[in-house]
Amino acid sequence: MKSVSLAVVGNDSSAAIVVIMTAASDEEANRIAELLVNTRLAACVQILPGIQSVYRWQGNIERSAEVLLLAKTTATKFNELEREVRAIHSYETPEIVALPITASSEAYLQWVISEL
Repeated sequence: MKSVSLAVVGNDSSAAIVVIMTAASDEEANRIAELLVNTRLAACVQILPGIQSVYRWQGNIERSAEVLLLAKTTATKFNELEREVRAIHSYETPEIVALPITASSEAYLQWVISEL
């Protein structure tokens, strides 16, 4: 599947985003989280174990136990974050979805930016 770069609206490439990802196991989720925080591609990654995903894959309805990751970063870091996650992820097509943070406390936003 072709990788799509994150389009930054306007000139605000430092806009805060949350990147949603799933992993096949706690071990993989922890490996991804450590990589992203250690390389300053994310200020924080939350790991939410025990989710159940239902999805269509190659024409079949699948069900999988997965682990959800929520990474706080900025739009400027998305492409590198995606590239690094894809390089170590076990899935052929990992979920890597960025959502804008439309409101945040100023102190939290400054902390995110300072940790990248």
